Amino acid sequence: MTNTSSAATVTSSDLAGQIAQLALDMKGDQILSLDVKNLTSITDYFIICSADTDIQVKAIADSVRKNTDHKPVRVEGYEQLNWVLLDYIDVIVHIFRTTERNYYQIEKLWADAPTTEYSDDDFSTVNSIAG
Repeated sequence: MTNTSSAATVTSSDLAGQIAQLALDMKGDQILSLDVKNLTSITDYFIICSADTDIQVKAIADSVRKNTDHKPVRVEGYEQLNWVLLDYIDVIVHIFRTTERNYYQIEKLWADAPTTEYSDDDFSTVNSIAG
């Protein structure tokens, strides 16, 4: 998939990496990029991250919305700030409060997806383990 909503050509992989880095810059926790393009037609990537407070969830969502050239086609959960979803078509971003992420564990639904974990020590590809 290629998002054509921007004049600049940005691959879904580039957009996913940019969004993950923005979440990392805002001190998001447990940031994962799941490459699901061979598993579903919904999107190419899921970015999943956690934050401990409503303020931090909002800060991550605001940073992603402000600092990418693309505008999300849909935003869900921004009012409650427990689970904010930003839909960029090719990339879907899930920003969870830590308690909600631990409860839903949506990354386990896509355990077969190649996964990149982002941390302050740079990023590394990790193998998904079905659990």
